Amino acid sequence: MNEVLLWVVGIAVAALGLALSIALHEVGHLLPAKRFGVKVTQYMVGFGPTLFSRRRGETEYGVKAVPLGGYIRMIGMFPPARNDPDQRVRASSTGRWALMVEEARQAGAEEFGPEDAHRAFYRLPVLKRIVIMAGGPVVNLLLAVVLTAVAFSGIGAATGTSLTLAEVNRCVLPATSTATTCSSEDPATPAAAAGLLPGDVVTSFAGTPVTSWEQLQGLIRAAAEEPVAIGVERRGEPLTLTIIPIRTERPVIGDDGRPTGRSVVVGFLGVSPLPSLQRVPLTEIPGIVGQQVEGVAGVVVRLPQRLYDVAQAAFGSEARDPNGPIGVVGIGRLAGELNALPQQTTSDVVLERANRLISLLAGLNVALFVFNLIPLLPFDGGHIAGALWEIVKKAFCRLTRRPDPGPVDVAKGMPVAYAVSLLLIGMSVLLLYADIVRPVRLPG
Repeated sequence: MNEVLLWVVGIAVAALGLALSIALHEVGHLLPAKRFGVKVTQYMVGFGPTLFSRRRGETEYGVKAVPLGGYIRMIGMFPPARNDPDQRVRASSTGRWALMVEEARQAGAEEFGPEDAHRAFYRLPVLKRIVIMAGGPVVNLLLAVVLTAVAFSGIGAATGTSLTLAEVNRCVLPATSTATTCSSEDPATPAAAAGLLPGDVVTSFAGTPVTSWEQLQGLIRAAAEEPVAIGVERRGEPLTLTIIPIRTERPVIGDDGRPTGRSVVVGFLGVSPLPSLQRVPLTEIPGIVGQQVEGVAGVVVRLPQRLYDVAQAAFGSEARDPNGPIGVVGIGRLAGELNALPQQTTSDVVLERANRLISLLAGLNVALFVFNLIPLLPFDGGHIAGALWEIVKKAFCRLTRRPDPGPVDVAKGMPVAYAVSLLLIGMSVLLLYADIVRPVRLPG
């Protein structure tokens, strides 16, 4: 299987995983809505023109052309305006925002007749509405937990490095180079020239037995311009090769794992190790997912600054932060790189790449969980925030012996929903451009 095909498979796996995550997210809304008696008229994965649909009972199930989300359509998402039972846009609603609210309310009211009024979403008790709207994000959180358990407890987490070669670079690129492919003018790396292959296990260097990657790294850095013997084990057979490390500039990596901007001249072979996989106990999985949730929440809180950094990288010379926001194209590229295995592989190489690909899908579900809980429309969190505010209002009215205020009018948040939607479109366009011109690259 050639590299291009492996890239395509990796991208397809990521796209399928994202589509299934979105579809299951909407199932998380659909099942409790039907269980509580709400009439659901549509279940759709994607937006835009409908590619395929089929009606079963009172619900139309389908797939749309733009696979960047999904929705279920429940009748009565917006309560009727107080003292306006006929749901008509009133002459007094002359303001642009007020007209927008009334039009959204009227469009919702036209979806059902008097015979279905008792099945409207807004008529449900507050807690049931919260369960329906939280169902989608909760499904994504559960998917993240399951996928993380498969990656870390089933396959194993990369903890440290082994002496197995994961990659053998074909050419030497300067430390300041931004190139990602070799040209005919680039010199071959000592490792490639000596015949080292991915999957080789290093056993000795310059006559010294090696027991750790850190030890091997020190021996390589200290040796340069002199032929030395390197012992490897290839498919269970011992093999000794002659290699001549070269002196080259390499970036200095800080304690945080990021380049410091400085470089140092050291001996260089052009190889990278395979991380050592160790299975993590299932009891540690909630903590791992919790850290991921905390990390994504931090990105959301600092999203304006993060997007500014992305713009600086896309339109300037700043480096792209690998921990920053990434778009759908970037996710596909990462999935392709993760699945592009070396020509010669070991079971450890395959498992390590599978771990990273599954972890990527788990991270996508964490992101879907966190972003959908943002307390603004059109996110699920906007409806949840409205329901929680209704609980507070009703509790206050009971304490002060005031009349029941009725459902919170979430339709008043529609101007915010439109503004947020425009911002999301702008963010998507920026990330699309950045993922093309300055993509996030895998470390190592």
